[in-house]
Amino acid sequence: MPALRTEITEIVTGLGMLGAIDADAALASRPPELCNVPDDVWGRVRDASRGGTHRQEFAAAFANGAAFLKARDALRNRRPITIEWRGPRRAPGDNVVPADLHVDHVYLVSCKYTSQILRNASPSSLFERGLAGAQGEQSGDWYELVAPDAYQSLYEETRADVGPGAGLPPRASDLTSAHRLLLKRALADKSVGRGGPGYRELADRVAGASADRWRESLATKADRERMLWRLLRMTAAPYFVLGTADGRSLRVRVETPWEWRLRHDLRRFDVWAGEAGQPVVHWKAVVRDRTGGGDVDVDGHVEVRWSHGRFAQPPEAKVYLDTPHHRVPGYVPIS
Repeated sequence: MPALRTEITEIVTGLGMLGAIDADAALASRPPELCNVPDDVWGRVRDASRGGTHRQEFAAAFANGAAFLKARDALRNRRPITIEWRGPRRAPGDNVVPADLHVDHVYLVSCKYTSQILRNASPSSLFERGLAGAQGEQSGDWYELVAPDAYQSLYEETRADVGPGAGLPPRASDLTSAHRLLLKRALADKSVGRGGPGYRELADRVAGASADRWRESLATKADRERMLWRLLRMTAAPYFVLGTADGRSLRVRVETPWEWRLRHDLRRFDVWAGEAGQPVVHWKAVVRDRTGGGDVDVDGHVEVRWSHGRFAQPPEAKVYLDTPHHRVPGYVPIS
């Protein structure tokens, strides 16, 4: 179930498109145009409004929806007939538009409030397959695959910290789901298995090996260009992103790769290992504006990390955008 804050920002963005005075007025009665919102979700959002919580989120989301209603690049003051909320349902297929709202079966809207995360993927899908195909598919445990010795050394450190009575196997490769659950519970104790030279060694080796494999997969300019489009979530269909970022409203249309190539040219795409407390790989694109605007840098990074605790599950790759959205070639501010 998504967090209340996510429900508020997505649903109230849609409500703002219906022409009410403010969010409180929009929530006074449930509009028939808003579809696919379960009764319990509507009740949570309405109660949060009445209780005075998340006021900043309510105001920002409603303002973005209202701006979308008025924008020349969007609804042009035409009240929508249907606004479908996707909610927590995972979209089927590959490389789909990351839309939270479908407006009149035409406008696709992604709601992004204060998050710099572009996507979550398996490390193998990013560093070896360039985000082509199913991005959640795991090719085993990435840490064990690219840094087996450091992975085993960290496991031995952790196993010693947990204690011999836990019944953990000597080899990390022999961990079962029951062992992983046991480790997750044991490592919830902040005094067990925290820090140590083993994790820093693993982080450095994973970052280096990940950067090397990613670089090898980007052999041609076409590979690098497709990689940038996929990182920036450009798809065959244009869509809109409404939200907040860097303390300002975020209201952009995301171009298709075809549109992007008409206006821009990729000069360079570089990746390199970072030095941090966890495995990090940095990426940078240098893009030339074909209309004479010069070169623009687009920066980001990838964190390769356990999301549910050490050894609990295979790690994931979280892709971050470090450049402000409004400066990214292909993210066009709407007016």
